Amino acid sequence: MTKWYAEGLKFKCTGCGKCCTGSPGYVWVNEEEIATMSQALGITVEVFYRRYIRRVGQRLSLTEKGPNYDCVFLEDGKTCRLYQARPKQCRTFPFWSHTLASKETWEHAAQDCEGINHPEAKHYSQEEIDSILDT
Repeated sequence: MTKWYAEGLKFKCTGCGKCCTGSPGYVWVNEEEIATMSQALGITVEVFYRRYIRRVGQRLSLTEKGPNYDCVFLEDGKTCRLYQARPKQCRTFPFWSHTLASKETWEHAAQDCEGINHPEAKHYSQEEIDSILDT
């Protein structure tokens, strides 16, 4: 079956921070990611849990701050304090299954993300996108 994005898609992170704020949600994390983020901050895993993790059912999510539901690591409204150690969910945006469900869902995401279809964006082939989805 041919995927709607068979010709590939364009995306370039502009560092705008919009994907890290604006509505309540979850940034799912696992033990390995928590250890990596803790190390990047120079704190213990235990301290990281107390300060930055909330349990949602059986899963773990980063906390949010402020009235805009900013990610706890978003600084100045656009800079990720842990960009190099950010979790998989953040690293793979916008190549998520629900964003790629259809051309319409991709275009809807583009309304909030200036990096989607950006004129200077990298072109990702279907194979590259599929490999990101599989990680």
